[in-house]
Amino acid sequence: MKKLVLSVSFIVLGSSLLVSQDRNEDKKREGPPSIEQIFKDLDKDKDGKISLKEVKGPLKKDFKKIDTNEDGFLSKEEMKKAPKPKRKERK
Repeated sequence: MKKLVLSVSFIVLGSSLLVSQDRNEDKKREGPPSIEQIFKDLDKDKDGKISLKEVKGPLKKDFKKIDTNEDGFLSKEEMKKAPKPKRKERK
């Protein structure tokens, strides 16, 4: 009986930790994505740069501004130096 209670306790504890971890990950995603996350999401061929074909969203609109060496790709260095997007003021 003690083993059953102990097993159930571990299952409940483990489940609550997983739910808590999911909530923490959601909180981390608030705000703009990191450069690493952008490359993870967009660099489909994993060549370490993002082409115009791979890019999506607002980044596509500013691609030519960010591609300072005009090679047709965005590098992590170019992304780090890119101007930050203007945010709308909250009312």
